[in-house]
Amino acid sequence: MSQRHRNQEVAPPPKMDLRAHAHNERHRINSELHAVAAQVSAGYEPDEVHEPGRAWVPTGHHDAEKAAKATGPKRMRHWKVKEWKRRSTVRKAKAQASRLVAEQA
Repeated sequence: MSQRHRNQEVAPPPKMDLRAHAHNERHRINSELHAVAAQVSAGYEPDEVHEPGRAWVPTGHHDAEKAAKATGPKRMRHWKVKEWKRRSTVRKAKAQASRLVAEQA
């Protein structure tokens, strides 16, 4: 079950507030990046210009345990393996050949 509401002492902030905060943060970063691009196109060296970073992150992103688990080994996705693609193309070729045989008969 979800652990989100186990601690009743502290209520989670409303979702609308979190979304608004995230939107404002994205807007701030994009505005600063626009200013950086204007400075670089005006002749400043890219190394001299301050590049903006994230100043606010949702509280869920501060959990070190969750981050350690997320960086673990990833599961292999069988449909991304070359053998899987080759197998599907072989199947397509067999189906095409059987269709040709069926049309000629």
